[in-house]
Amino acid sequence: MRIALSQITTGPKPEHNLALLREQAGRAAEAGARLVVFPEAAMACFGTSLAPLAEPLDGPWATELRQIAKDAGLVVVAGMFTPAPDGRVTNTLLATGPGVEAAYDKIHLYDAFGFAESDTVAPGSQVVTFDLDGVGIGLATCYDVRFPELFRAHADAGAVLSLLPASWGAGPGKREQWELLTRARALDATVWLAAVGQADPAAAGPAPATSAPTGIGHSALIGPDGTVRERLDAAPGLLVADIDTDEVTAVRRKVSVLANRRLGTGA
Repeated sequence: MRIALSQITTGPKPEHNLALLREQAGRAAEAGARLVVFPEAAMACFGTSLAPLAEPLDGPWATELRQIAKDAGLVVVAGMFTPAPDGRVTNTLLATGPGVEAAYDKIHLYDAFGFAESDTVAPGSQVVTFDLDGVGIGLATCYDVRFPELFRAHADAGAVLSLLPASWGAGPGKREQWELLTRARALDATVWLAAVGQADPAAAGPAPATSAPTGIGHSALIGPDGTVRERLDAAPGLLVADIDTDEVTAVRRKVSVLANRRLGTGA
């Protein structure tokens, strides 16, 4: 399966971000991708007041995203914000396109490094996977990468590819943590992992004056053996690559970490 990782920098205006997503989806389709993955907060960047922008999954923003996917003839995965019952929002991934319609609400909220996502965002609770061309695909978001049980749940549900849109916070050691954690999650769940971050805003100009996590770039496609197959740098870019789903079967034969588990499996 050919997939595209679109590392972009989104701004505070959802309509402007949709135009960027449309352009990138078109480029991914021209490159033969069946799936294009955009970062977390593709609807609007962090540091923006989210509640006034949040829309339901049948609202105008999501409807236009579906049209983008239809026009490009591929599946699009992008981060948006939907209203929560308590006045907060949910940090939602929408996966949509021919034969696919799924939504995942971020389970693990970024209450770390001095940022409290839970002040404005309500957590999800459901593991979500979907099928594309017979390939099982799991959804996760940013801070979820610190919790290996979610990615193992993807594998248990039949996924061989996990998608990780993110808007990673900058700071000392944070790039190293991103690289370590993404490789570890691929390895300990023996899945392909497409980690797609917001580009570093400073790569295109002065850094924004905000403590919000606005991205560091360094999106990567990681194999089920934990090796990095393709990687971008900090600047915006489109990474197009092929994944071999048979490699997951081969790795799991050699390194049977899922079958060998003794904790958390009911064994």
